[in-house]
Amino acid sequence: MQLFADDHLCRTNKNKVVGCSTELVNLVNGAWQAARRPAVTGLIPACGYRGEAPDDTKGDLIEIPLPPWEEKIGEPVDIKKRRLIYESRKRGMLENCILLSLFAKRYLNTMSETQLQQYDRLINEPSNDWDIYYWATEAQPTPDIYQGEVMDLLKEFTKNRNQEQRLDAPNLEYLDKESH
Repeated sequence: MQLFADDHLCRTNKNKVVGCSTELVNLVNGAWQAARRPAVTGLIPACGYRGEAPDDTKGDLIEIPLPPWEEKIGEPVDIKKRRLIYESRKRGMLENCILLSLFAKRYLNTMSETQLQQYDRLINEPSNDWDIYYWATEAQPTPDIYQGEVMDLLKEFTKNRNQEQRLDAPNLEYLDKESH
């Protein structure tokens, strides 16, 4: 490749400018290097994904304490169902938003009060949404406190035996149809 600058013909060889004045070579090489750098430095981490490295002490993790889950005693069943629909849709990760909102659409209206309480505890007590996802997909064992009818239903629902397309949370129009 050849460049014309300051009435000098310059050649490039393997992305280096050669055959020009030193000032021009430095200017072009500097511009080339700057073009290859990220526009904003400091936002890109210096190291990549660390994963579960054996030497990872996880000393850089910060545990944010959440208030403990408390069962809402005396809450009317219709209010509890509406709250659980909302809480099923508004999760910390999209995978659970889709999974739990579709699960709630299918099963919430048929659940007994005991099952509603189990579901309430399941989606609100664990502080990490990934835990719920791993238990539902059976990637990790479910702790005994969350094991029960509702977890069994959720695990079966997660298997998606009918191979339904589950790309988004359900539209809430179905709630209007149920109330009429």
